[in-house]
Amino acid sequence: MSLPMRPTCIIPSICVILMCAHGCTARYAANWTSLDARPLPKWFDEAKIGIFVHWGVFSVPGFGQFSEWFWYWWRSQKRTEEVKFMQKNYPPGFKYADFASEFRAEFFQPDNWADIFKASGARYVVFTSKHHEGFTNWPSAGSWNWNSVDVGPHRDLVGELATAIRKKSLHFGLYHSLYEWYHPLYLSDQASGYKTQNFVAQKALPELVDLVMSYKPDLIWSDGDWEAPDTYWNSTEFLAWLYNDSPIKDVVVTNDRWGKGCYCKHGGYYNCADRYTPGKLPDHKWEKCQSIDSRSWGYRRDMMLSELMDLPSIIKDMVYVVALGGNYLLNIGPMSDGMIAPVFEERLRGLGAWLGINGEAIYASKPWRVQQENSTVTVWYTANTKTVYAIILGWPSKQPFQLTAPKTSGATQVTLLDYPNVPLKWAPVTPTGLTIVMPPMPASPGDAWCLKLEGVV
Repeated sequence: MSLPMRPTCIIPSICVILMCAHGCTARYAANWTSLDARPLPKWFDEAKIGIFVHWGVFSVPGFGQFSEWFWYWWRSQKRTEEVKFMQKNYPPGFKYADFASEFRAEFFQPDNWADIFKASGARYVVFTSKHHEGFTNWPSAGSWNWNSVDVGPHRDLVGELATAIRKKSLHFGLYHSLYEWYHPLYLSDQASGYKTQNFVAQKALPELVDLVMSYKPDLIWSDGDWEAPDTYWNSTEFLAWLYNDSPIKDVVVTNDRWGKGCYCKHGGYYNCADRYTPGKLPDHKWEKCQSIDSRSWGYRRDMMLSELMDLPSIIKDMVYVVALGGNYLLNIGPMSDGMIAPVFEERLRGLGAWLGINGEAIYASKPWRVQQENSTVTVWYTANTKTVYAIILGWPSKQPFQLTAPKTSGATQVTLLDYPNVPLKWAPVTPTGLTIVMPPMPASPGDAWCLKLEGVV
């Protein structure tokens, strides 16, 4: 039988794909009640750490706060910084489309990127297939002369990176913006109050299906949805096909940006707002996307060191997210020539070095009954099977070091993950908790350490 569809299908070619073959039974109907009930594939919660990559034509000007929005700031908002930048550096009549030929990616070596991402300790990568500017990093048939094969790099950037990432046994995901600022069909639909869906029929949905069929991503990170309702985007029909009949139906993970009012409410896991920072343990799987550059997702040629997260800040943020049951998606913006700035590489490798020691407290962990306590330093807890981990942010100045939340037993053992075979001396505290004699430790680049507590509840 067919999947539940709209009575009138406005996208005949896509509707053929978005329907079951004759005689099959749909597992998920094209409504949020059914789709929201789909269990999240196990790999995502276990992975915990991902790398977000914002790369496109916007990387060429590489200027200003939220540089990936450069075209919009310059053309629509006429923001002073961007207007002056263009007047100073480019001739009159220069158009945003002219930047595309300068997006050459001449130093892009996907295997090198994959090496860095693997070294970061990440378990998945989310790469920009298309941002709001509409330029596609793969040879989309719906984006003639505005894609990375027709102009600029003359390479299938999505395909090349997908191959390299998978060679490192990492999960490969794709960011995709539903809307495009200046696409004529989108602007026409917008002018109709979204009563027409020509952009969806001829551009957005065909490209999503093409990405799925061509590259089989493990994750689809949807964005650019907020101006129109999910009924305009035909989101539920697409997701029903994705979950029921697509070649990635059993492994694909999706987020929550599928139409105005959807985020933090519908979809797979929740992103909610950018840099989502809940104050307590959420009751739904979530992910925080956070950029190393505090002022942009895309690369900025004018970024300053003081505007970048240092390694202790990244680890502190990541630990908080994981302790509250989330995944941490850390963003970098490569340069237009395909190089990853050395300062970004240094941060990623530093994170990976810390995870190489302390990863058992992060990967496949679960929130503990107590997520945080503050003594002389901040401590975040995670749990894994029968083990509890206390992640200490900053070395405690007071000895012995006291934890108040764990309840000890005769079987309790305490070790520092830096020295996993060296038991630490400890003593119980009434009514609960324990004091621990911490060993001498040199300074750590990440300024965070992890105690492994076995035999506690």
